[in-house]
Amino acid sequence: MKLSPLSCVSVALAFSIVHTFRYEDLVEHVNSHQEQYVEALREWVAVESDSSDVSKRAELHRMMAMTADKLRAMGGNVTMADVGEQELPDGRTLALPKVVTAEFISDPQKTTVCVYGHVDVQPGKLEDGWATEPYNLTEINGNLYGRGASDNKAPVLAWMHAVEAYQALNMELPVNVKFIIEGMEETGSNGLDAMIVAQRDTFFSDVDYIIISDCGWLSPRPALTYGTRGNCYFSAEIEGPKQDLHSGVYGGTVIEPMTDLIGILDTLISPSGKILIPGIREAVAPLSEEEKKRYQDIEFDMENYKNKLGVSQLMYNDKVELLSHRWRYPTVSIHGIEGAFSASGTKTVIPAKVNAKFSIRQVPDMDPAVVKKQVTEYLQSVFARRKSPNKLKVTMVIGAKPWLANTHHVLYEAGKKAVKRVFNVEPDMIREGGTIPIARTFQDVTGKGLVMMPIGGFDDGMHSQNEKISRYNYVEGTKLFIAYLHEVAQIQRSRV
Repeated sequence: MKLSPLSCVSVALAFSIVHTFRYEDLVEHVNSHQEQYVEALREWVAVESDSSDVSKRAELHRMMAMTADKLRAMGGNVTMADVGEQELPDGRTLALPKVVTAEFISDPQKTTVCVYGHVDVQPGKLEDGWATEPYNLTEINGNLYGRGASDNKAPVLAWMHAVEAYQALNMELPVNVKFIIEGMEETGSNGLDAMIVAQRDTFFSDVDYIIISDCGWLSPRPALTYGTRGNCYFSAEIEGPKQDLHSGVYGGTVIEPMTDLIGILDTLISPSGKILIPGIREAVAPLSEEEKKRYQDIEFDMENYKNKLGVSQLMYNDKVELLSHRWRYPTVSIHGIEGAFSASGTKTVIPAKVNAKFSIRQVPDMDPAVVKKQVTEYLQSVFARRKSPNKLKVTMVIGAKPWLANTHHVLYEAGKKAVKRVFNVEPDMIREGGTIPIARTFQDVTGKGLVMMPIGGFDDGMHSQNEKISRYNYVEGTKLFIAYLHEVAQIQRSRV
């Protein structure tokens, strides 16, 4: 938008008078086309677009082509951007899936929004414990089961259905809409950061706001997400003898790497969840009264949460404490140990080299570079006190930053109005404990306002067996996106 603030107001008023928002007509269109929406999702779920499995790379390329074809059929100006190659551990290179961009309308008098999404998925195998075939969308009791259904294929399609609804009724889109859809989100968004930097002054030059719908609700109540934690992922490798040893022959004569490793891992976090690494907890911003009140007002059933997890006790018994430690405090998690004997049977081996993998979910006010230094120096000091002849190597392999938005930003005010229109309730204002690194990249590189608007359910099982999205969330989510485009069009640029 290139007009002065006063002109913007005048244009907005004129536009609202001439183009009445025909919300009920759009709702009727969505309701009458939900079977087509389910079939579209069925076609997309059938594509095994697992970005972590290089043997499925052809399927991933096919998924990106299908996405581009869908956007072209809608009349979008579509490009498929080459983002380079991926280097495999064996030295081979493999073409990364192209990133799909599309533009609908380019009216300089209108606000421009850019919708981000991804169409790659986590692995999914029937033998992993699925009740249905992961790549065959199956509807049971109103739930649509399939790998990628909630994360992130249905939300991407719902945004496209929202645009299609306006088109079908010959209604002009209230804002310019752009899409950027990638195929490597589940493995780190390879190549996307560089593309965003390269297109900052071209594709993103006229973008006013960015919308991400790659997350879920906390409860049956709709939500708006305003923050995510970052992720500092580490490996701690301890190397001892030149080869694995027989515990009967050599046990008691060498200082074992596994013993050293377990010893230093035990110093990362206390049984009560207190992080023991100096400087980590001290960097966290204190919980404000406003945020505490927000957590108190959130609809969250702790007993249901506990039962869903299948545990007898949670780390905290207070809702505010539990949500705070899930969203806005750092955590340490130990994920696994390479080199250790883990197969069935009773192999009596002393591993010569073991490598632990653990992560710290970081929060605002924590810097990955500082966390790396704190963790490395701490583990080295702990290891030194053991006076072991073995060798320790600490590496940070991921340093993704957290993201936090201003809940009073006009994007969130518009979101509240859209949720109220569609669901007739006020949304929960929530944060995500996980990491969506691209949100911080968008914010840092483009400087544009960003909102996360989820439609996935709290029980969708993203990344787990039996992932699903309910038909209700899919269909009503499409209506939410329709309403949100209208509400964003009402924003006066001079207020931002």
